[in-house]
Amino acid sequence: MSQRAEPDATAALAQRIDDALPQTQCTRCGYPDCHHYAEAVARGDADINQCPPGGEAGVRRLAALTGRPYQPLNPAHGTEGPLRVAVIDETWCIGCTLCLKACPTDAIVGAHKRMHTVIEAYCTGCDLCVPVCPVDCIAMVDVSDGRTGWAAWSPAQAQQARQRYQARQQRLARAADEHAERRLAQAEAKLADLAAHSKHTDAAVLERKRALVEAAIAKARAARAAAPRP
Repeated sequence: MSQRAEPDATAALAQRIDDALPQTQCTRCGYPDCHHYAEAVARGDADINQCPPGGEAGVRRLAALTGRPYQPLNPAHGTEGPLRVAVIDETWCIGCTLCLKACPTDAIVGAHKRMHTVIEAYCTGCDLCVPVCPVDCIAMVDVSDGRTGWAAWSPAQAQQARQRYQARQQRLARAADEHAERRLAQAEAKLADLAAHSKHTDAAVLERKRALVEAAIAKARAARAAAPRP
C-alpha cells in the first residue's frame, strides 16, 4: 500500500476514487459503502483490488488514480461477474420487510405482511437482500448478457445508485433524529411531573432522580446539537 497522503490531498483523492467506483454499495470490499472504501484506499489503508463489481477495469481505474501498480482482483472479496438484479418470487414472499431494510438504494417496495417487489432500474445487484430473506424467495438474475465489471455498468447507473444511496442515508438519519426528539420530549414531559411518573414519594429521592434525569436530558441535547444534520 502507498504511504499516507496529507489530509487535503487525501480527501480530494478519495473523491476521485469514489467517482471511479460502480456505487453498488455491496460491502464486498469490506467497508460499509463505496465512499468509505474510497477513503480507505486514499489513506493507504485498503488495496485497489477489493471491488468485485468494478472488476479488472475498476482495478485499473484505481491504479491510474493512485499511481499504484495493477494487481488482480482479490478473490477474498469475490469475483468479477455480470450485473444481476434481484427478483422476488411473489408467491413465496411473506412480507417480512427484511429485504426493504437491507436494500441500500430503496429499490424494493412493499409493506409489512404484503407482497414486495423490486424496481429493476434501481437495483444495483448488491445481493444484500438475499441472505436476509427467511423464505429464500429472492433470486439474482443476469441482466447484462454476460458482460462483466464496468462493461455491464454505466457511469449514469453508478451516479443514480449513489444518489439513491445518499437519499436513503439522509432519510434514515432524519427518521432516527425524529425518533430521538420524540424520546426526549417524552422524557421532558415526565420530568415536568416526576412525582406522578415515579413509585417514590420521598422528596429527597425524587430530587436526586430529577437531577439524574435532567443531566441525562442535557447530555442528550448537547450530543444532538453537536451531531451533523442530514
